Amino acid sequence: MNPSDLWTRYNQYLCAAETLELTLDISRMLFEDGYLDRMEPAMQRAYEAMDELEKGAIANPDEKRMVGHYWLRAPKLAPTPDLTAEIENTLKAIQAFAARIHSEGKFKQVLSIGIGGSALGPMFVSSALGEPSTDRMAVHFIDNTDPDGIALVLARLQGKLGETLVTVTSKSGGTPDTRNGMLLVAAAYGAAGLDFAKHAVAVTLPGSQLDKQAVSEAWLGRFPMFDWIGGRTSELSAVGLLPAALQGIDIDGLLAGAAACDQVTRQHHTHTNPAALLALTWLKATHGRGEKDMVVLPYKDRLLLFSRYLQQLVMESLGKRLDLNGNRVDQGIAVYGNKGSTDQHAFVQQLRDGVNNFFVIFVRVLESGGSAQEVEPGVRAGDYLHGFLLGTREALSGNDRQSITITVRTVDARTIGVLIALFERAVGFYASLVHVNAYNQPGVEAGKKAATTVLDLQSQTLGAVSSKSQTASDIATAIGQPDSVETVYLILEHLAANGRARKTGAGAPGEIAFVRA
Repeated sequence: MNPSDLWTRYNQYLCAAETLELTLDISRMLFEDGYLDRMEPAMQRAYEAMDELEKGAIANPDEKRMVGHYWLRAPKLAPTPDLTAEIENTLKAIQAFAARIHSEGKFKQVLSIGIGGSALGPMFVSSALGEPSTDRMAVHFIDNTDPDGIALVLARLQGKLGETLVTVTSKSGGTPDTRNGMLLVAAAYGAAGLDFAKHAVAVTLPGSQLDKQAVSEAWLGRFPMFDWIGGRTSELSAVGLLPAALQGIDIDGLLAGAAACDQVTRQHHTHTNPAALLALTWLKATHGRGEKDMVVLPYKDRLLLFSRYLQQLVMESLGKRLDLNGNRVDQGIAVYGNKGSTDQHAFVQQLRDGVNNFFVIFVRVLESGGSAQEVEPGVRAGDYLHGFLLGTREALSGNDRQSITITVRTVDARTIGVLIALFERAVGFYASLVHVNAYNQPGVEAGKKAATTVLDLQSQTLGAVSSKSQTASDIATAIGQPDSVETVYLILEHLAANGRARKTGAGAPGEIAFVRA
């Protein structure tokens, strides 16, 4: 496409959401004139489905639940007065608790323990909006059940546990990753002669296992999770707002930005609805079958974790084997990304010259911030960053690589709220267009069940290891699991590496024997 045609398309398809200080440029996506008009009936159906969701329809039929993350920033839209009050009271409680903690001055650190949506959103917001020189509290995260990773975090807090507030976020309280992290952290407090309960705050469903523990042990605080909020859309609930408020981030700004974006993306005029345009261009690029990956490239260090946050939001929402009618469709869009201009020295070579199996979403931030020092006459470091963005965009377009550019003025709380809401709505629209349920996660549940099965098998395996040398096949047969011999072998390898069993002999896996350590 020649430059004059690109300029014409840019003017024709640029979506300027002035109230959001955001523009969306889809002109370098390869859709034909007339595509948006042709898709209008399908898009109108997607609007209607979204309207029903916001009114309180059962949008997650698998779990027979409403989906209400849009109410978090507009409580008056919730379908009942009780829900409105619940949202408003939780926000007031978060603000009051953070203000009290700050005024008392005992706590200087926050240790946030969670997994998935209970960690990715808070980590993204903390990284994007944190200001080490002015933050009220420093925030640390444990987001896995890796004991080595937990030890690294605790090492950074050595000597500071007495001034560290711990938030434990789990809807049920039984999520193994979060529970394990909590147990190891509580043990560290005990070893330091500290009462963990006097430092602990629970974010969980009322009446859950974790909630009951917090009550019985008199934890410092308890905040509710809502059963109508999925983890990947929970950042603007207590899950994300509590650690953000403790850090000193402007949570009112986050909510205001999301609410403003909802107002813009709720309207049914496709050409001025950036979320609808995102969904439609994703549909065109992927042929509605996930044929291309989404590469997220924000040209701003503060947005480094944006692609990780979007990985869960997009892939957990859209990666579905079955559609709403039960037909096998194997849907999804793979998401990955880095940041500009680091990506120039990482994977842009493949994007420009390699397999054309992706489209790029550039995030362009107009205000450079930081130092205004010139690195060359008339040129600042931020000019280089902006130049790399425009240059990469041009280089990709010159080789028929598709891209979308989102431009925002700056990175502040309101802008982050806008971006969160923009992609939440786009994912919901896309799911409607391809007829899948964006709000369930059967694959995640299947993985949890499979992990439980493995742990049960490990218990049996460990019980069968004795002073007598036995191969994995011997042990699998002994415990009545001959078809699980490979898993038994892998479990034995793990146990041996951690001093709980011992290898004897060598050779192929089937020849290696194990004895009690």
